[in-house]
Amino acid sequence: MTQFFDALETDAPDTRAARLYGQLPGLITAAKAKAPAFARALAGVEAGVVTDAAALARLPLIRKSDLIAAQAADLPFAGLVTRPAGQLKRIFASPGPIYDPEGERPDWWRFARALHAAGFRAGEIVHNCFAYHFTPAGSMIETGAHALGCAVFPGGVGNTELQVRAIADLKPAGYGGTPSFLKIILEKAAELGTPLPSLKKALVSGEALPPTLRGWFAERGVAVLQCYATADLGLIAYESAPDGGLILDEQVIVEIVRPGTGDPVPAGEVGEVVVTSFNADYPLTRFATGDLSAFLPGQSACGRTGLRLKGWLGRADQTAKIKGMFVHPAQVAEVLKRHGLAKGRLTVEKDGDIDMAILTVETADPSLSGAVTETFQALCKLRASVLTIAPGSLPNDGKVIDDQRPVG
Repeated sequence: MTQFFDALETDAPDTRAARLYGQLPGLITAAKAKAPAFARALAGVEAGVVTDAAALARLPLIRKSDLIAAQAADLPFAGLVTRPAGQLKRIFASPGPIYDPEGERPDWWRFARALHAAGFRAGEIVHNCFAYHFTPAGSMIETGAHALGCAVFPGGVGNTELQVRAIADLKPAGYGGTPSFLKIILEKAAELGTPLPSLKKALVSGEALPPTLRGWFAERGVAVLQCYATADLGLIAYESAPDGGLILDEQVIVEIVRPGTGDPVPAGEVGEVVVTSFNADYPLTRFATGDLSAFLPGQSACGRTGLRLKGWLGRADQTAKIKGMFVHPAQVAEVLKRHGLAKGRLTVEKDGDIDMAILTVETADPSLSGAVTETFQALCKLRASVLTIAPGSLPNDGKVIDDQRPVG
């Protein structure tokens, strides 16, 4: 039994960066040649010069939030997939709907690495309780487990008593699915008086895994690790130990950008997760997930050398409707940019029945408040009170718009 899935996990950071950024020109060239939407979006981009982080950051974003409308206008994949739909292995639908492709390559979603880190090994049985219909989560675990050399019981969701019976009979080594359904299964097993001693590990995703719930599983002999994935990208990052951060998969480049922009934030600052995936079938470059996170400093204690994410910290789409007008993070970012300001936050409050907008900006020059007020009104068609505070004073939580109005 080896600790690491492959040698890539212990590469020197410079070696990893050279490998990943060295693949970008080929990815961009192929995307432009085979996917009409990339040919349009990257028409002015010379692929051969996109070989480092700064060059990548100049490429346009593809926003997950735009996929529903883009696909509706150009079914099924908005021109972002490099092969005809009939040549794919599977097609899924996420809420929206957003249609997601799966190609023929083994472990297309790259889940074997996360399963290995969670302790799964060849010859074991994985009890897979992710859904098998419409969404790709079930296929993510199954194809990863097959690549690892594991057998899979396709449990799916529901049928709790039958899940308990199958686990008791087949004695799988571990579970894949949401943490909440694993808890339901274990509670049902206790209610039925059916011990499940084989269940020693789990890889979970799709929901939060608070420390209290992880501890609840540990008390029952199940070591639970989590991973971060989306239906568009597959695996993005995974745990190798509890509370050690999420290590980036070896086949993605992740940037953290200021919400509403494509501009990378300083190291450790919370921002939107933007992913470039080296997937020949679905070569998403600078895919803005809408999720907030931050990079953790240093390396994992497990010996893996990849960058680590802090975990899911909220949503980047903080659009607010104020006095009948929608205000988007991108508009706030543009106000700041016009005055050379790095960070600010629009707070929305209620004074009786009146919406109140307060734009707080970090600056060493309080005299800017008047000019910022005028720019905000011109761009957002609203008036906001502008407060100036010292640089570094705003919380590091990725919020650009903080809507504090009561709900209901």
